[in-house]
Amino acid sequence: MCRWLAYCGSPIQMESVLFKAKHSLIDQSLHARLGATTTNGDGFGLGWYGRPRDGQPLEPPFRYRSVHPAWNDRNLREAARAIHAPLFVAHIRAATDTPAQETNCHPFRHGQWLFVHNGVIRDYPLLRRDLMLMIAPAYFGSLEGSTDSEVMFLLALSFGLEEDPVLGLARMVGAVEETGRRHGVSQPINMTVCALDGERLIAVRYSSEGDSRTLFHNTCVHHLRQLYPDNPQIAALGDDAFLLLSEPLSEMPGVWEEVPEATAIIAGRGTVTHHPFAPVMPGK
Repeated sequence: MCRWLAYCGSPIQMESVLFKAKHSLIDQSLHARLGATTTNGDGFGLGWYGRPRDGQPLEPPFRYRSVHPAWNDRNLREAARAIHAPLFVAHIRAATDTPAQETNCHPFRHGQWLFVHNGVIRDYPLLRRDLMLMIAPAYFGSLEGSTDSEVMFLLALSFGLEEDPVLGLARMVGAVEETGRRHGVSQPINMTVCALDGERLIAVRYSSEGDSRTLFHNTCVHHLRQLYPDNPQIAALGDDAFLLLSEPLSEMPGVWEEVPEATAIIAGRGTVTHHPFAPVMPGK
């Protein structure tokens, strides 16, 4: 499927987590250990936010996407070395039923929001038309590609992601599962997703069958400093640094904690909270 990584906290250099760790996201593009596929070479993307300026509105997020394999893109290494950001997400793609093209590379963007997904809507060609018709007109014009992931994002926006992110995602999942049942698909959705709004990240691990794609987070900043003992930027991190990712960056015991099934996480503004997650039918 795919692998992704999201970070919030004190600004850090992207290269630290994309390239320098033993089992970095770039290493995972060739040697994923916990994914449905070992190789994730059908494109990649970065999305990040600049540092907010006093009294100024937050700028829209920046984005860099490419259909090149992440391990073979020299510009990615240059960008990761140059970018220091307090909030960002990176994604490497393994295509399933849709082509490898830039518009299908994550993260997807609308206004202040970014979105990535690892997983699948099963029998998506069968469900696609019904799901697309549920996208609100205000968001339908943002549709660029052909993936189930982008439709999930636009559905979540249509169902209130901007007002209540967890509820918007729950209504999106409810719509997918109800549509799947109508078409005889018993376990329609498997996902880890992450949405970012410029100040925080909101992530969910959920699947219809209760066997979702993997998702982990760091246990504390102290452990991150142990992981990167020679990195002065990591050493200078604030206590609010939070890393959420499909696979751990190392095998160091005690550094990573798995996110439980059917869980939503909200991180940012110095806090991290966990919430039970369950689908909600749109309109309820």
